[in-house]
Amino acid sequence: MAALCNRLLDLTSAQCRIFSASFNPQRLRLGNNVLRQRLRGPVIAAWYPKKTVSFRDLEKTYRPLDLITFDEYEDDREEAIQVYVIPVARVRLLLIIATSAKLRGKGRPKKKRTAAESRSAKKKK
Repeated sequence: MAALCNRLLDLTSAQCRIFSASFNPQRLRLGNNVLRQRLRGPVIAAWYPKKTVSFRDLEKTYRPLDLITFDEYEDDREEAIQVYVIPVARVRLLLIIATSAKLRGKGRPKKKRTAAESRSAKKKK
């Protein structure tokens, strides 16, 4: 019976080689059906319009001529990235609010430093 099984496996492997199919006697999930599908990339790429010349392309082209260029979009982006400085009066207000909340028992919970403290907190519940 084992010889018959081996001959069948040999036959199916030969078939797979001839017809360029994948030989998978253990019936593992290999994902070959996904790999056989048509690629979607060209269709998706054709959907979007072709790239036109951008400001950066022009800037790179004329850089050797030492022309001064100004990109308004880039300038706005750099302004938005700059660190926002909080006024001192606002910081004081935030501190007052935090301390008053803590005095009323509404502040953040105290951080547990040891395992024993965290166990006692669990027992209180």
